[in-house]
Amino acid sequence: MSRFPLRAHLRLILLILAFVSLTASCRSPQVGEEITVTISTDGKNREIKITAGSTVTQALQTAGVALGNLDRAEPPLYTVLNNGDVIKLTRVQEVFETEQSVIAFERQIVRNETLPEGETRLVQAGSNGLKEVTYRRILEDNVEISKSSVKTVILNEALPEIVMVGAQSSFTPLNVPGTIAYLAGGNAWIMEGSTANRRVVVSTGDLDGRIFKLSPNGEYLIFTRKSKKPATEEINTLWAARVKNLEPKPVWLQAYNVIHFAEWIPGTNSVAYSTVEPRSTAPGWQANNDLYRVSLTGGSPRKLLEANSGGVYGWWGMSFSYSADGRLAYSRPDGIGLVDQDGGYLKPLLKITPFNTHSDWAWIPPITWGADGKTLYYVTHAPAPAPISSEESPLFDISATSFNNEASVSMTNSTGMFSYPTASPERGDGREKIYQIAYLQSIFIEQSETSRYRLMVMDRDGSNGRALFPPTDTNGIEPQTPVWSPEPLEGQAGDFIAIIHQKNLWLVDSGSSAAYQVTGDGLISAIDWK
Repeated sequence: MSRFPLRAHLRLILLILAFVSLTASCRSPQVGEEITVTISTDGKNREIKITAGSTVTQALQTAGVALGNLDRAEPPLYTVLNNGDVIKLTRVQEVFETEQSVIAFERQIVRNETLPEGETRLVQAGSNGLKEVTYRRILEDNVEISKSSVKTVILNEALPEIVMVGAQSSFTPLNVPGTIAYLAGGNAWIMEGSTANRRVVVSTGDLDGRIFKLSPNGEYLIFTRKSKKPATEEINTLWAARVKNLEPKPVWLQAYNVIHFAEWIPGTNSVAYSTVEPRSTAPGWQANNDLYRVSLTGGSPRKLLEANSGGVYGWWGMSFSYSADGRLAYSRPDGIGLVDQDGGYLKPLLKITPFNTHSDWAWIPPITWGADGKTLYYVTHAPAPAPISSEESPLFDISATSFNNEASVSMTNSTGMFSYPTASPERGDGREKIYQIAYLQSIFIEQSETSRYRLMVMDRDGSNGRALFPPTDTNGIEPQTPVWSPEPLEGQAGDFIAIIHQKNLWLVDSGSSAAYQVTGDGLISAIDWK
């Protein structure tokens, strides 16, 4: 007989029964058995019985619940279910809706020195535009959780309201030959005959100033306008307008993304231009280094030069310059040369040590033809004393190559990287045709990248160099290409040179150095004179 009392035996039996019961209740359902789960969807809860070991997907199929492509289940569809689990099925919808909305027009104020101070005049009435926006809406159980635009189409462009405000200055009017075109506040203006005779020729307010060139006869103007598309898709577009018309109508030249070069082809009504490809990274483009020709009379652009790498720093781009007789020179960071326009290839003339800017821009050597078309003037990158490397030298000179004898000579030293030499028209002195070269001289020779400049002039052989403007006791001018008057004026010592100083137009006599301020509104960003 056991030594344990009866009470102890009873406690032991109860403990064993409790353990067996707990073990039975916690064991996993066996295959073939049924379990109960709850499906919560479409605002209802529904209990169903399924075979043990079934997944969420199988449970939904058993219940006859159809799944949409975007529907979301919790737990996930691949999960194996246990007895008593709850499946939460969220209905997800993707809905596309199109809405139209008004584009409010902008109000642009243009200062006009031909109107009395304070007087206003409506140049163009504004009108609202219309755009169509397609939205993507995400709904969960019929409740919107997100809304985003996926496409925008401009149905009608907004037309800005342009108001002229009088800003009449006290500057004495000057007689001027030909036509002066200038860019002010995103609009193109011209002066004809006198600096007092001014009128707007393009009033869209979106000219970006990258290209702004009059035709040789001063009848047409080519210019670039900011694109209405994102800059990563399209930077600008190239246009032309006949400025002799009282109300010129700009014509798109079927060209876009024109950054470095567009110019009239001598003796034709055609324009040559080079393009880039927009990029989201600095500087905002990748140059194609190509060349196209397009006629004002119509037709598609014709390729003159295939896209190419452009040599060292070719991603920045290259520029070109036409001589009076139609020869075409090119300039790129590592050299200059000529373009065979019939064969479509480059003929290198001179290697130039590329300048290492240590930044997201590259230096293109400025080039220009002499008035007789027989000499090419350009800025070269000069070496510096050791230990400065040749690519980091801060020294730049103006040189020239004569195509009469294939000789290259140095014209003037240490002018600066942005000297921008440009030749005057030919003038007769009774024996031969002569011309001069205007250029800029950096005030701080070894910091010409950031320095201001002074306007200089020299004879075509580099002699008789002298400073013209501004006086030495005043601030210099920003880098730019000086623009010569197309003809002389009686009574002047020399020819007028147009420059921009403090965003105003100035005319400087190349003979006497006399300077005349023409505008005072401080809006001018580009000029040309033909």
